[in-house]
Amino acid sequence: MAIEYREWRDGDDLALLEIWGGPETAQARQFRGALAPSSNGTGGMPWRRCIVAEDVIDGVGIPVAAGVVYEAALHPERLWSYIEVARDHRRAGIGATLLAMLRREAANAPSGVAKLRAKVEPGTPGAAFASAAGLAPIQRSRLVVVQPGALKLPVFPDTDHGGRPVSGENAGSDVVMDLATGSVELTDVVGRYYTAIHSWDSPGVLSVGQVQKLFLDELTGAHGAIVLRAQPESAFGQGVAPSKKGRIRAFAVSYAAPATPEAPDAGEGPGGQDAAAPGAPTDVFVGHDPALAADDAAEAVRDMLSLIAYQHPVMLELDDSMSALRAAVEPLLENGKARLAAAETLVVSE
Repeated sequence: MAIEYREWRDGDDLALLEIWGGPETAQARQFRGALAPSSNGTGGMPWRRCIVAEDVIDGVGIPVAAGVVYEAALHPERLWSYIEVARDHRRAGIGATLLAMLRREAANAPSGVAKLRAKVEPGTPGAAFASAAGLAPIQRSRLVVVQPGALKLPVFPDTDHGGRPVSGENAGSDVVMDLATGSVELTDVVGRYYTAIHSWDSPGVLSVGQVQKLFLDELTGAHGAIVLRAQPESAFGQGVAPSKKGRIRAFAVSYAAPATPEAPDAGEGPGGQDAAAPGAPTDVFVGHDPALAADDAAEAVRDMLSLIAYQHPVMLELDDSMSALRAAVEPLLENGKARLAAAETLVVSE
């Protein structure tokens, strides 16, 4: 076996697919899209280096492996990396050689960032390779389906913000509200929440436009949002209606169609699920105002989850950094009222 290494060329994707076959993991499916010609980071393209390993037989090179490293506009403090080797060419040092070459390329990234990260599935060859290469887990993510009626509905006050009685069907109408996905108020809390739960891998400063594009734009499949507000209070005392609504405590954004994030930032932001399929869970992104105290955040998220999963199943991404959501969902996993929809994903880094 004579292995030679070169830059990625047009047509390598088709050649490699013939050798590799279908993706072994969700991460392989996701990051194969990042394998593309190298770029110096001009013309709106991210900086990227992509290397192919060929098995040369009778003077003809057959692509059998590839590796890529690239800068990301979102979470810019690390470079994404991905390596895949054909099954019958593993344990021959090809992956290790590709990684060493990618690390040399990363040292010259124009951003000055050289630290690598990757996504792996526990118990797979990719996870074993990452561990042997010195990449350790920095975050765990689970895709969870919550069954209908898994949580008891919250009890809302039977008086409005001015202390006047309201009928049972209107109870909570001043704290539970639909909100347009284009709302500036919603965009603000979603952006601050995403930043707060990614302190382990900072997304940088997110603009209103970036938050909209990542989570709330039509192209993401976002088609509706519901918010849980704090009880409004009047500055003029009991019985006088306040002039402003209460602040947003928790939110849930639903997605009507599969999101199609593109490399190199594939995997950032919520995924998508076809909510139109009969019996399929609705894909939702649930969060809270990060300024809330821990107990208040946990209560708000639990109440929100009980509302959106009252009659229909919902699917959500649960990262270990989402403390309030974990407090609501992990007991459901333990008692069988929620289940994992896919294998866990680990983000590993140097």
